[in-house]
Amino acid sequence: MTRKEQKEERRKAILMTALDLFVERGYYDTKITDIAAAVPMSTGLMFHYFESKEDLLKELVTMGLEGTKFVDSMPPVAPEMFFEQFLKMLFDFSATQPWVFKMFVLMGQVRRPGMPEEAREVALSVDTPKVTSAIIKAGQKSGAFRKGDPLQLSITFWAAVQGIMEEMAVNKDYKAPEPEWIVALLLK
Repeated sequence: MTRKEQKEERRKAILMTALDLFVERGYYDTKITDIAAAVPMSTGLMFHYFESKEDLLKELVTMGLEGTKFVDSMPPVAPEMFFEQFLKMLFDFSATQPWVFKMFVLMGQVRRPGMPEEAREVALSVDTPKVTSAIIKAGQKSGAFRKGDPLQLSITFWAAVQGIMEEMAVNKDYKAPEPEWIVALLLK
């Protein structure tokens, strides 16, 4: 392994360790020394990777933001299939990459008032319900989805997904539900 690869591996280890600790303890109850000890590495060395705990949080939130760009990667399908296929992909990916569950939790936490403002602004820039409300509107037009405010339906859908992901982050025995169950919230 090259020095550059080693450095990247250590950077990933710091990020994943911080994600675990921020979700388990909360951002403010996690000290930079806790993260360094859990990696393990010296606190001084950790500052070579991230200048502050806030920079580390911003990096994690930026990773979370990148993960929300799923709409661009989804193949064009009927609106009712979009949500089902997305959930199947999300649950399958999360089963092999459990940090994804924790990222949902962290993104939810960082959106709340009182969190470091720069990271909060990045987290609040994610407006998945607004983006997917257009897909719901198309599904209403085709007769597949129930009547109602598309944005409210989208918010309801994503609140269910958020709750499921949070449960899976804290309860390792919890299995992902069938995507159809969640999509049923939208169906006529």
